[in-house]
Amino acid sequence: MEFSSADVFKTVQPLEYYRSFLKNNKRPDGRELFQSRQTFLNIGYITSANGSAMVKQGETTVVCGVKGELVTPSPEEPKKGFIVPNVDLPPLCASFFKPGPPSEQAQVLSQQILELIENSGCILKEDLCIEENKLVWCLYIDIICLNYDGSVIDACVIALLAALLNTTLPVVQISEEANRTIVEHNTESLKVHHLPISLSFTIFDGETVIADPTKEEEFWSSGTFHIVILEDGSLAGIHKPGGSAIADEDLCKCITLTKNRSAQLIKLINKTILTLKT
Repeated sequence: MEFSSADVFKTVQPLEYYRSFLKNNKRPDGRELFQSRQTFLNIGYITSANGSAMVKQGETTVVCGVKGELVTPSPEEPKKGFIVPNVDLPPLCASFFKPGPPSEQAQVLSQQILELIENSGCILKEDLCIEENKLVWCLYIDIICLNYDGSVIDACVIALLAALLNTTLPVVQISEEANRTIVEHNTESLKVHHLPISLSFTIFDGETVIADPTKEEEFWSSGTFHIVILEDGSLAGIHKPGGSAIADEDLCKCITLTKNRSAQLIKLINKTILTLKT
């Protein structure tokens, strides 16, 4: 097998390899620094779930399934249902994930998804209540990464929103006279109040910021963060776990870019749902 000089350069000096592109405002895959990869969306991917979606962003691919289960509410919150997200990063999605208990990154992603849902008001737990103190819905949200190539939180969020908008739950009645729960064949759509969109960024050498990084760009960067924007353009959060600081000017550019990206992705989600219904 023959190797090109570029392959050798990338293997021997990976950081210098990336710097040689970044100094010309380009990346090895041909994208500009703030250019995101193309996103594909398939809704209703899992027929056995109450709602589902599959997202492919570049080579990063995730699938999300939503399943509702009738349970008794907690005594502390008798009018609220439950939301239980779980992100799985299995060995099949990338060689650096090993079999066994959930990795730290998977646990962090699961917590980020829960916080995103709760902080944005995407779904309200009160809407999951059927009868106070007696019966509520528990939504199990399972997100599985099929292929990991960076910016996985962004793909997870798109799949999450599309799956939630695709979710329908049976109409449930509680018969006091018969003392039983009646689950009807009719269904109703889950109430989704807001659509938060995430966009990831990495920082190279403490100064160059790029959007929608691949796994290699994440690995060689000096810091990562992601920004969450709601459908009305308002800022929902900036999540930066550490690493290099970012200049205020660059941060403003990133927020503006995320707003534009949010509008594009919400348009894609709505268009895909409309196509599914027609």
